[in-house]
Amino acid sequence: MFAITGITGKVGGALARNLLAENLPVRAVLRDEAKAAEWRARGCDIAIAEMDDAASLAAAFRDAEGVFILPPSEFDPEPGFPEARRVIDAVTKALREARPAKVVCLSTIGADAPHENLLTQRTLLEEALGALGLAVTFLRPGWFMENAQWDVPAARDEGVLRSFLQPADKLFPMIATQDVGRTAAMLLREDWSGTRVVELEGPARVSPNDIARAFASALAHPVSVEIVRRETWEGIFRAQGTRNPTPRIRMMDGFNEGWIDFADQGRAARKGSITIESVIAEMVAASRGKSAA
Repeated sequence: MFAITGITGKVGGALARNLLAENLPVRAVLRDEAKAAEWRARGCDIAIAEMDDAASLAAAFRDAEGVFILPPSEFDPEPGFPEARRVIDAVTKALREARPAKVVCLSTIGADAPHENLLTQRTLLEEALGALGLAVTFLRPGWFMENAQWDVPAARDEGVLRSFLQPADKLFPMIATQDVGRTAAMLLREDWSGTRVVELEGPARVSPNDIARAFASALAHPVSVEIVRRETWEGIFRAQGTRNPTPRIRMMDGFNEGWIDFADQGRAARKGSITIESVIAEMVAASRGKSAA
């Protein structure tokens, strides 16, 4: 039995569907019973647990051969990351009690970054789980290609891609969530001992210019890159409701300045197969479908 947290999301759902396609038993770990029907219909065992509740998590992980940990991301954390620390404490206690044979944990590129930033939440998680003495794989994907979802309206309606990633021709490690889920399913089926890190990025690195070209192709009209100046970021993020924008700003600095990256520029990273062009084409088609509805 493989216990999967975050199963209602893109990565967790892709992971679960890959395991089910191999006729492997899956336990869907859900916060909300109302979302259980789909996974019960697929033949999954169901466990209800909160990610900050050690007792319910331990029950969900009990007797599992493998566990997939997908911790919630806090995009506007309080100083010191108390929200992440509560989840980390609960997950650590639950795994210590349940002692599954293996654990795959969704971490991130930048978990080993030298400066504190939004991704430090995953640094703390890796430190805690790495000390458990279990067989743990930390899957560190690059920037999710699906983050471009936020750019669809401006690209479609204004022909503009407003980019916080910069400069426009800089190549960044990106990955599609379907590739992340597929890789996580492969890792859960592997055997290993101790702690290991697996880096993951797409078939080719992607620049903001590449994203704009992909939008232009999908939309059949020109799309240009407009760089969002760093001095405006704090005001923009606060206007969006962010109370503590510094971690997010520092994360963007890390990508742009190069101190958030894979150690060897991705040469040792596993590679996905899904391209930025196919991801954006799918998002654009979905947005048209919603407009037509």
